Amino acid sequence: MESEENLLNVFLQLLLIGSHFTLVGPSPPEEGWQVYSSAQDSEGRCVCTVVAPQQTVCSRDARTKQLRQLLEKVQNMTQSIEILDQRTQRDMQFVERMEVQLKSLENKFKQVEEGHESNIARQYKSIKAKMEELRPLIPVLEAYKADALLVQQFKEEAANVTELLGSLQEQLGGLDYQELHSRVMDLDNRLRACMQRLACGKLTGISEPITMKTSGSRFGSWMTDPLAPAGDNRVWYMDGYHNNRFVREYQSMYDFMTTDNFTSHRLPHPWSGTGQVVYNGSIYYNKFQSHTIIKFDFSTSLISRSRQLDFAGYNNMYHYSWGGHSDIDLMVDESGLWAVYATNQNAGNIVLSKLSPNTLQIIRSWTTNHPKRSAGEAFMICGTLYVTNGYSGGTKVYYAYSTNSSTYEYIDIPLTNKYSHLSMLDYNPRDRALYAWNNGHQVLYNVTLYHIIQ
Repeated sequence: MESEENLLNVFLQLLLIGSHFTLVGPSPPEEGWQVYSSAQDSEGRCVCTVVAPQQTVCSRDARTKQLRQLLEKVQNMTQSIEILDQRTQRDMQFVERMEVQLKSLENKFKQVEEGHESNIARQYKSIKAKMEELRPLIPVLEAYKADALLVQQFKEEAANVTELLGSLQEQLGGLDYQELHSRVMDLDNRLRACMQRLACGKLTGISEPITMKTSGSRFGSWMTDPLAPAGDNRVWYMDGYHNNRFVREYQSMYDFMTTDNFTSHRLPHPWSGTGQVVYNGSIYYNKFQSHTIIKFDFSTSLISRSRQLDFAGYNNMYHYSWGGHSDIDLMVDESGLWAVYATNQNAGNIVLSKLSPNTLQIIRSWTTNHPKRSAGEAFMICGTLYVTNGYSGGTKVYYAYSTNSSTYEYIDIPLTNKYSHLSMLDYNPRDRALYAWNNGHQVLYNVTLYHIIQ
């Protein structure tokens, strides 16, 4: 049950307000719901708002817990009533036999009254024998009476609880999880359709983290494919940051969260760091102890392309502040594939390069003034590189470099670092969410963007 609740309480529980994309005023979420994401036009009006149940709804809500406890109580009482009913049915047979014997005894008394004195002694012996037969039925009759009373008490209690359950179900709306799951899938599709109507925007907020799973070591990466076809919801999982070459494939987010059922892929070369991405059916990663980028096709289990990233530091030369061979960080956004690294030529400051997903050639590069080793983690959204001020303790996104204008600015967007050690932080443009590996926990952050409507 808990795994199903986790599924309902986290990633998939989306509700889209309004199926049309006309401009409306901001609507407050219903009680028990929280803002998931929102979109605004240039005048600050709300275009579409997505809300999701809080983590406490359905699974840990006090009323739902009370309802579950009462349901268990009713089930226990029902079992007890069944047992008592079987006993009373069994005892009823003894009572019926006793009634027959009492009637027989009554006839014997009549015969004594009507008979001659010579028959009295014989009839008395017969009556005494009958009484001996009836004697064991007396305690049975007493037990039957007690059981009948207990059954009646249970029935009254069950009736009271049933009434209470009905009242609670009215308050909770009688949740049907199968129906809710169907609604979620439909609304998720509508949400994606809404997102496709929105052009790129500027990051304005990051939600509280949603823990999807706790597994693996302190460092690692996990992701979904932003270009996966409809219905392909596979999750990719890579534990560790160096000298490992096994990638787990889970068929869905549900499988990832609730089971250990996965397919293992063996890469031809081990990886470095946690900057891998899965994009359009292939995984892109930094080959261990090199500045080589590899594109590995999952469908053929072959390397389809590899290329050296010239001048890029590697082998812990220009890592993020947490270390871990994180010299080269590959990432994707709405416009494609990117590489974040540092070079001697740029004095160890971050270099941002747009890569061709097919050839891995650099399309264009931007040099920044931000030292790579001072960055906690980084991610791309809509052509802008966002950098955190650290990887542990209090964390925030504080630096943004726009490739559209080749300018940077300092910002202040809090990022809740729930488990105190970020070793991977990547944006998925399909989900409009940040995927993070936080000290052995796989978490999601929903983002709020300031959108320009197409």
